[in-house]
Amino acid sequence: MKKFFILILCLFTLNANALDKETTFDKKLFDKAQSEGKVVIVSSWIKYCSSCAGQMKILKTAKKEGGLSDIKFDNIEYFAFDVTNKEIADLLKVQFQTTLLIFKDNKEIYRSVGETTEDLIYEAIKSSIKI
Repeated sequence: MKKFFILILCLFTLNANALDKETTFDKKLFDKAQSEGKVVIVSSWIKYCSSCAGQMKILKTAKKEGGLSDIKFDNIEYFAFDVTNKEIADLLKVQFQTTLLIFKDNKEIYRSVGETTEDLIYEAIKSSIKI
Protein backbone atom coordinates (compact mmCIF):
# COMPACT_ATOMS: atom_id res chain seq x y z
CA MET A 1 0.00 0.00 0.00
CA LYS A 2 2.86 2.37 0.81
CA LYS A 3 4.35 1.84 -2.68
CA PHE A 4 0.98 2.65 -4.21
CA PHE A 5 0.81 6.01 -2.41
CA ILE A 6 4.38 6.83 -3.42
CA LEU A 7 3.51 6.05 -7.04
CA ILE A 8 0.41 8.27 -6.89
CA LEU A 9 2.44 11.09 -5.35
CA CYS A 10 5.08 10.79 -8.08
CA LEU A 11 2.47 10.84 -10.82
CA PHE A 12 0.77 13.86 -9.28
CA THR A 13 4.09 15.71 -9.06
CA LEU A 14 4.96 14.92 -12.66
CA ASN A 15 1.50 15.93 -13.82
CA ALA A 16 1.76 19.23 -11.93
CA ASN A 17 4.97 20.04 -13.82
CA ALA A 18 3.29 19.27 -17.12
CA LEU A 19 0.39 21.63 -16.49
CA ASP A 20 2.54 24.78 -16.53
CA LYS A 21 3.94 24.12 -19.99
CA GLU A 22 2.50 25.51 -23.18
CA THR A 23 3.84 26.32 -26.63
CA THR A 24 4.03 30.07 -27.08
CA PHE A 25 6.48 30.06 -29.99
CA ASP A 26 5.12 31.65 -33.15
CA LYS A 27 7.45 32.16 -36.14
CA LYS A 28 5.84 35.47 -37.13
CA LEU A 29 6.12 36.86 -33.59
CA PHE A 30 9.68 35.51 -33.33
CA ASP A 31 10.68 37.30 -36.56
CA LYS A 32 8.85 40.48 -35.54
CA ALA A 33 10.59 40.61 -32.16
CA GLN A 34 13.97 40.21 -33.83
CA SER A 35 13.21 42.88 -36.44
CA GLU A 36 12.29 45.23 -33.57
CA GLY A 37 15.72 44.70 -32.03
CA LYS A 38 14.51 42.70 -29.05
CA VAL A 39 16.49 39.99 -27.32
CA VAL A 40 14.55 36.76 -27.95
CA ILE A 41 14.66 33.88 -25.49
CA VAL A 42 13.34 30.45 -26.49
CA SER A 43 13.12 27.39 -24.27
CA SER A 44 12.11 23.87 -25.19
CA TRP A 45 10.19 21.47 -23.00
CA ILE A 46 8.55 18.08 -23.04
CA LYS A 47 5.66 16.74 -20.99
CA TYR A 48 6.64 15.36 -17.56
CA CYS A 49 10.14 16.90 -17.63
CA SER A 50 10.95 18.37 -14.23
CA SER A 51 14.11 20.17 -15.40
CA CYS A 52 12.03 21.83 -18.15
CA ALA A 53 9.55 23.01 -15.54
CA GLY A 54 12.41 24.36 -13.41
CA GLN A 55 13.91 26.28 -16.31
CA MET A 56 10.52 27.65 -17.33
CA LYS A 57 9.85 28.78 -13.76
CA ILE A 58 13.10 30.77 -13.76
CA LEU A 59 12.24 32.36 -17.12
CA LYS A 60 8.71 33.15 -15.96
CA THR A 61 10.13 34.87 -12.88
CA ALA A 62 12.62 36.81 -15.04
CA LYS A 63 9.81 37.95 -17.31
CA LYS A 64 7.48 38.83 -14.42
CA GLU A 65 10.06 40.64 -12.29
CA GLY A 66 11.75 42.28 -15.23
CA GLY A 67 15.24 41.25 -14.16
CA LEU A 68 17.70 41.87 -11.41
CA SER A 69 18.09 45.11 -9.53
CA ASP A 70 21.16 46.22 -11.52
CA ILE A 71 19.89 45.34 -15.02
CA LYS A 72 16.29 45.26 -16.15
CA PHE A 73 15.14 42.52 -18.49
CA ASP A 74 13.03 44.76 -20.66
CA ASN A 75 12.96 44.67 -24.46
CA ILE A 76 13.01 40.87 -24.25
CA GLU A 77 10.56 38.47 -25.84
CA TYR A 78 10.10 35.00 -24.32
CA PHE A 79 8.91 31.91 -26.20
CA ALA A 80 8.60 28.23 -25.29
CA PHE A 81 7.78 25.14 -27.31
CA ASP A 82 7.25 21.42 -26.98
CA VAL A 83 10.39 19.79 -28.39
CA THR A 84 8.23 17.10 -29.99
CA ASN A 85 6.97 19.80 -32.39
CA LYS A 86 9.30 18.80 -35.22
CA GLU A 87 8.68 21.92 -37.30
CA ILE A 88 9.83 24.30 -34.56
CA ALA A 89 12.60 21.97 -33.35
CA ASP A 90 14.01 21.70 -36.88
CA LEU A 91 13.75 25.44 -37.45
CA LEU A 92 15.77 26.16 -34.29
CA LYS A 93 17.97 23.04 -34.57
CA VAL A 94 16.89 21.84 -31.13
CA GLN A 95 17.12 18.13 -30.36
CA PHE A 96 16.65 18.06 -26.59
CA GLN A 97 14.22 19.34 -24.01
CA THR A 98 15.42 22.01 -21.58
CA THR A 99 17.32 23.73 -24.38
CA LEU A 100 17.64 27.47 -23.85
CA LEU A 101 18.36 29.76 -26.80
CA ILE A 102 19.00 33.49 -26.83
CA PHE A 103 18.91 35.52 -30.05
CA LYS A 104 20.01 39.09 -30.65
CA ASP A 105 20.37 41.01 -33.91
CA ASN A 106 18.94 38.01 -35.80
CA LYS A 107 21.72 35.72 -34.54
CA GLU A 108 21.81 32.98 -31.95
CA ILE A 109 24.19 34.21 -29.25
CA TYR A 110 23.60 31.60 -26.53
CA ARG A 111 22.60 27.95 -26.30
CA SER A 112 22.52 25.60 -23.34
CA VAL A 113 20.99 22.19 -22.73
CA GLY A 114 19.73 21.25 -19.29
CA GLU A 115 20.61 24.51 -17.56
CA THR A 116 18.35 25.06 -14.57
CA THR A 117 20.53 27.24 -12.34
CA GLU A 118 18.90 30.63 -11.85
CA ASP A 119 22.19 32.51 -11.51
CA LEU A 120 23.58 31.07 -14.75
CA ILE A 121 20.38 31.71 -16.69
CA TYR A 122 20.19 35.28 -15.41
CA GLU A 123 23.86 35.80 -16.27
CA ALA A 124 23.22 34.59 -19.84
CA ILE A 125 20.32 37.02 -20.15
CA LYS A 126 22.38 39.88 -18.68
CA SER A 127 25.27 39.23 -21.04
CA SER A 128 22.90 39.18 -24.03
CA ILE A 129 21.62 42.62 -23.08
CA LYS A 130 25.17 44.00 -22.86
CA ILE A 131 26.39 42.58 -26.18
